[in-house]
Amino acid sequence: MSISQLPAIQKKVSPISLERKIKNYTLAEYLRKEENAIDKHEFYNGQIIKMPNAKFNHNLIAANTVAAIKYMLKPLPGKYFVLGDGQKIYIETENTAVYPDALVICEAPEYYQNLEHIIVNPLLVVEILSRTTATYDRGGKFDLYKMLPSFKEYVLIDHRKNSIETRFKEDQELWRIKTETNIENSISLHSLGINISLSDIYENVVFK
Repeated sequence: MSISQLPAIQKKVSPISLERKIKNYTLAEYLRKEENAIDKHEFYNGQIIKMPNAKFNHNLIAANTVAAIKYMLKPLPGKYFVLGDGQKIYIETENTAVYPDALVICEAPEYYQNLEHIIVNPLLVVEILSRTTATYDRGGKFDLYKMLPSFKEYVLIDHRKNSIETRFKEDQELWRIKTETNIENSISLHSLGINISLSDIYENVVFK
């Protein structure tokens, strides 16, 4: 699927509402608007899409995940940057800027055209699934991330139950996929060489 088709089918793949504008916006215009916006928006080749507001469990899991990854990476010799949901990722081939729920950069961030708003070299990306975004996160958004040469691992976390799916790039277009649902077990993040326990990711989370 071409990203140029995404706005037309967005409502079919996720309930993220598309704000149709009279004109297409440039990336620079989008970034200026986003600096002053109350809500977060993603950018799809000129189209601006409002992101849904995250609920408490979503935010708690995101914070737990960032903390757990940072803790496990701290003693390792490599240099890593672990960021939350405020950092935009830009996919230049599709003229698209998106927000992940968390990401890890190895060694140093690379900015698109020296714009510190947007990075282009995530090693690992985390998305927290909800009923409204799961289809898009598993499909279309994953396809976008795969266009980035640095991208090696994808972590999909369900905020309604104990369930985490990892996708690790073993070779070109070859991804190892594993799902873990036992709260007493851990997930392996192969791109980082660490294990994270489900109990840390779901700490203090109460499912309804």
